[in-house]
Amino acid sequence: MLHIEARTPVFTLRGRRLAACRALTAPLALLIALAGCATAPPPPPRTETLLHDELFAPASVTIDAAEIFAVSAPMKQYLRTEIASQAKSNGLQAGLVASLYSRGQLKLEYDSSRTRTAAEAFDARAGNCLSLVVMTAAFAKELGLQVRYQSAYVEETWSRNGNLLLRAGHVNVTLGPKLQDRASRTARAITIDFLPSHEAQNLRAAEIPEQTIVAMFMNNRAVEAVVNGQLDDAYAWTRAALQHSPDFLPAYNTLGIVYTRRGHKALAEASFRYVLERDPKHTRAMANLAEIYAGDGREAEAAALRANLARLEPEPPLHLFSLGMVAMQRMDYRTARDLFAREAARSGYSTEVSYWLGVSLYMLGEHEQASFYLRHALESSATRSDRELYSAKLARLKSGVH
Repeated sequence: MLHIEARTPVFTLRGRRLAACRALTAPLALLIALAGCATAPPPPPRTETLLHDELFAPASVTIDAAEIFAVSAPMKQYLRTEIASQAKSNGLQAGLVASLYSRGQLKLEYDSSRTRTAAEAFDARAGNCLSLVVMTAAFAKELGLQVRYQSAYVEETWSRNGNLLLRAGHVNVTLGPKLQDRASRTARAITIDFLPSHEAQNLRAAEIPEQTIVAMFMNNRAVEAVVNGQLDDAYAWTRAALQHSPDFLPAYNTLGIVYTRRGHKALAEASFRYVLERDPKHTRAMANLAEIYAGDGREAEAAALRANLARLEPEPPLHLFSLGMVAMQRMDYRTARDLFAREAARSGYSTEVSYWLGVSLYMLGEHEQASFYLRHALESSATRSDRELYSAKLARLKSGVH
């Protein structure tokens, strides 16, 4: 099972619900001008040695960092009308927040099927956490506001896709006053965080530059391409992420996944080893490298890595969930329920864990509790297609069809 990282959490905005936005997996400096990010310095020599363009066809998409924060004509129109009106009453920062996230405004919907640019998120009225951060920052910069980004430390939340385990991180954005308003006593910074307010207040966060946000965006696109089997595009997005932020370790981990999927195990090993040279406790790269060693019959090396991994991570991601699924297969619903409940308490009530906890409860005749978790799975579904899927499953269970 290969481990991959993305910044795609599902969270609420300071306690206010976004349409169909509920906590599950998710999630994550002073503003650096976009022009400075668009032409990044060349990556260090070690990075170049890990990249092998000759092994991949050109990407099927255009990769342009300037497009990530670009403000479209419809967005400018929204600025002149809705945001301008709210700004007159509430001030620029509060007016922007109100016009984007207050009830009855954009009616944003959470959708993690694709990490969207600012313009794409605005047009779709939907996006994952990183997309909404990007869209908010794009509007704020158009208004001349200061923008800072934070990478926040939250409980890890995991999801599965085939033999990939995906970990979601978390980012938030702080809007400061215009530079000329900094001396004003009434000018206060506002942090927009897609978490329940009681969780957001206790977050440990570190400021990150905009070039890291760009790398996160590109790495997300790479992960999505891997999931869709588009390895040439995945490589191109990963390469771009490393060019913009050569120190962004998740992109090297993604690079290793891409090489693994393409069958270049030696290059995958080099990528994972590079991550571990930089961060010896990077459990995702460690687990992936152990898989490479085991697949090559290098059992002693794999065992050494797994022993170290067990010390760092006594319970692997979704381990209890996997045991619960085995219990479901042998129709031991009581054991399955207990394992799913422990997984949910340990790693968060993700859509998949909530759904199977609900199913196990249903099979035990605990229908009221089952309905609660099944509804949670429906509400926390990360994409529109998932919501349709879980809605159909819930309807089938209620009708007695298993």
